[in-house]
Amino acid sequence: MRLRLPRERPAEPPWGYKLANPVLSEDCGRIGFAGVAIGGAQPYGVVDEARCMYGRRHRCPALRCDCGFYCLHTLAAAQGLARVGAHRRAAILEVTVLGAYIRFERGMRYARQRVRVARIGPCGCGLLPEVFVDAGWGRTGWRALAGACKGCAAGRDEVSFEDFVRIGGGRLRVVPGRREARADAAADTVPARRAPEPAAEATAMQARLDRLHGQLGRLAGEV
Repeated sequence: MRLRLPRERPAEPPWGYKLANPVLSEDCGRIGFAGVAIGGAQPYGVVDEARCMYGRRHRCPALRCDCGFYCLHTLAAAQGLARVGAHRRAAILEVTVLGAYIRFERGMRYARQRVRVARIGPCGCGLLPEVFVDAGWGRTGWRALAGACKGCAAGRDEVSFEDFVRIGGGRLRVVPGRREARADAAADTVPARRAPEPAAEATAMQARLDRLHGQLGRLAGEV
């Protein structure tokens, strides 16, 4: 006899969090997201259906395959994954899980999704992002985007958050992310501001010693 897990019948679709890189089509007519795992080769839209990355003709998520969309249950888990060096410029997406899904301890694998919120990470300089710029890589027919502040985006091709949402059909909310290590960065700048103070004191002391030696020299000459 095979034991089956109980079927879930939620009152509303479940949701979760995942990491992905915003992308823009070459003709600037579509937006999407490229995952950070093996499925990143196939960017998906704001509302999309999973396709088997191995080219098999079964529905996702198949029990004997690892195809389908993936998400984590908590925002904290997604933020922890975003601290990995390779994922620091990726966006954290909040998604609604649609269709069939398989629940795991930390997340779900499922058939369809709608991206509701895209949390864009900070600019490379640490400031809040204000626009998208070319991230310097892409997929066939797509170029990846990264958040940047206005200062760092100067002189580069920009895509505003508003235009990104508009191209996607207006069903997405873009939220600029904060730098969690801002307090650490501020602490790192404290020594830089205080470092000149001992040097200035040493310079003033040396000047007083030089003046004292000069006065002693004059006294010795008078004697």
